[in-house]
Amino acid sequence: MSNKNNLGTKFIHAGAHPDPSTGAIMTPIYQTSTYVQSAPGVHKGYEYARSQNPTRFALEEAFAVIENGKYGLAFASGVAATDAVMRLLVPGDEVIAAHDMYGGSFRLFSKVHEKMGIKFIYVDTSNAENVANAITPATKLIWVETPTNPLMNITDIEAVSKIGNANNCIVCVDNTFASPYLQNPLDFGATIVMHSATKYLGGHSDVIQGCLVMNDETLRDQLYFIQKSTGAVPGP
Repeated sequence: MSNKNNLGTKFIHAGAHPDPSTGAIMTPIYQTSTYVQSAPGVHKGYEYARSQNPTRFALEEAFAVIENGKYGLAFASGVAATDAVMRLLVPGDEVIAAHDMYGGSFRLFSKVHEKMGIKFIYVDTSNAENVANAITPATKLIWVETPTNPLMNITDIEAVSKIGNANNCIVCVDNTFASPYLQNPLDFGATIVMHSATKYLGGHSDVIQGCLVMNDETLRDQLYFIQKSTGAVPGP
């Protein structure tokens, strides 16, 4: 079996488990806002759909599997996923970002999070030395988009990840344009992968969605808290 055939099988079966109550091979759509509790706080692991939904959990597992990660989180849009990463930061923190990136990301950075006291430093990330030269003690996050939308500029994920990891910085890679079919940033040392699943992962121009994938459990818990607290979750 070729590698591409292996990938095809992986993409089709990721996150799919037969429904234990009926044996349904496809994940049911749990169209509910809340769940019955036998007593206050006593339930089957689901209490409110903003925090937990079986359909979303299956999708999040699928996102993790196809990006070779341990944990996935689904969001209402790619921008919502990006916003969740920014909420890991506090006023005074610095972010190194590409000077060429998706316009929606730049708008979020420059018009929303700059007002919250986050400083953004824009460099040409296609040369990793520019990233290394821009790092200061306040740098907490390196935001990489490769290929970029729409100019298709390329950044060496492994080189930038080595710089970030050596300086205790989160390295988040927007992998929307390449998709997991062509590259898996976590394999090259990135901390988080972000997708606007609206594009290649959705595939049919009929859904708006985003996701984050990571390996670190503590980081996953922080982002999950942000996800459920801010509420930018997709419907089932």
